[in-house]
Amino acid sequence: MRSRVFSLLSVILFAILYLFTAVGIMIVLLLALLHLKRPMIIFFRFWARSVFVILGKKFNVLGKENIDKSKRYILVANHGSLFDITAIMSFYPEVAWFGHERLLKIPLFRTILKMTDYVPYSKPTFRNTRSMMEKLVQKSRNQTVAIFPEGTRTLSGNINDFYRGFIYLFRTSDTDILPVTLNGFYRLKPKNRFFIDFGTKLEIIIHEPIRRDKLTGLTDAEIVESVKSVIESAYN
Repeated sequence: MRSRVFSLLSVILFAILYLFTAVGIMIVLLLALLHLKRPMIIFFRFWARSVFVILGKKFNVLGKENIDKSKRYILVANHGSLFDITAIMSFYPEVAWFGHERLLKIPLFRTILKMTDYVPYSKPTFRNTRSMMEKLVQKSRNQTVAIFPEGTRTLSGNINDFYRGFIYLFRTSDTDILPVTLNGFYRLKPKNRFFIDFGTKLEIIIHEPIRRDKLTGLTDAEIVESVKSVIESAYN
């Protein structure tokens, strides 16, 4: 019975979200035509926060003081839900995104992602990989880059093994790593379930940045384990 109610509510809310996002896209397009970058960033944050207001969900963001707005980072987070990107945009809308190409096929996010300097991960041929890495390195010189190193949303609720793509970016840029733990988002809307669970509690934990000089002497596997262990330390 509960799943039926949630399914019905989800259909209604997804329709509202699509309409709300469509209106938002028109506003962003206007701001883009006027070259108003800062108002665009402010609007992205407003849009992201409004998505959760529409869903009737509140969440705590712990560790905001760990972000130094004068610095840029490689933001690394676990990935469990359709709403993970929206959650991060709600407190850090200035980031450039690196994620799977399939996200550009989701009408709810496609245009928004394109406007947030999204670099899609496509088939890993030599040419594609080189092009992706060059774009990421270029973006990381001026802004924070956000990556889900699991590559895709977890199907079990457990944090999957991390791919090493972010290691290349780390080694070719002079930036610290900012680990972020997303709690409750898998239960909210996992990849393998249609309806939204409105009873779940959400929480975002921003950890202290891992300084580059603490990682440079480690192997790729050791860096992956160090970053993953920080994220898992607060995951439930």
